Amino acid sequence: MWAKLKPYFISVVIALSVGGLAAFLTHGNMRIYAVLIKPPLAPPAFLFPIVWPILYILMGIGSARIYLQKPAYSYEVMDALLSYALQLILNFFWPIIFFNMYTFLFAFIWLVVLWCAVIKMIFKFSWIDTAAAYLQVPYLLWVTFAGYLNFMIYLLN
Repeated sequence: MWAKLKPYFISVVIALSVGGLAAFLTHGNMRIYAVLIKPPLAPPAFLFPIVWPILYILMGIGSARIYLQKPAYSYEVMDALLSYALQLILNFFWPIIFFNMYTFLFAFIWLVVLWCAVIKMIFKFSWIDTAAAYLQVPYLLWVTFAGYLNFMIYLLN
């Protein structure tokens, strides 16, 4: 049983660790969210630490599903996992740019690049495992919403 669960466990731990490290590195500057002028539809700050772990878990499950297809699609799996790794790296740096550097326009541009990387990842996942691709849709929607928030915060502040 552990052999079947191990790839899921490792993938989820990797995704949560990336998010956790980013949160740790930006924790001292998160209070800026409270003082920023925010647009309509801006969620309360307590919602972010609830939503992100769920999204990281879905990312991890999706990447494990892709990894497990390696015998059937070795090249495609490696290509999809590289796309996954790229978007995870972009995801890691966005809060640092936004919360630590206070460069809201650059953070928005970075988020647009992340959004494109997530779409590319979903597309590559869909060729291998449709369920893995669908697991990333909430993440894409959240990044889209984050783009709205980020751009409006840039304009309002």
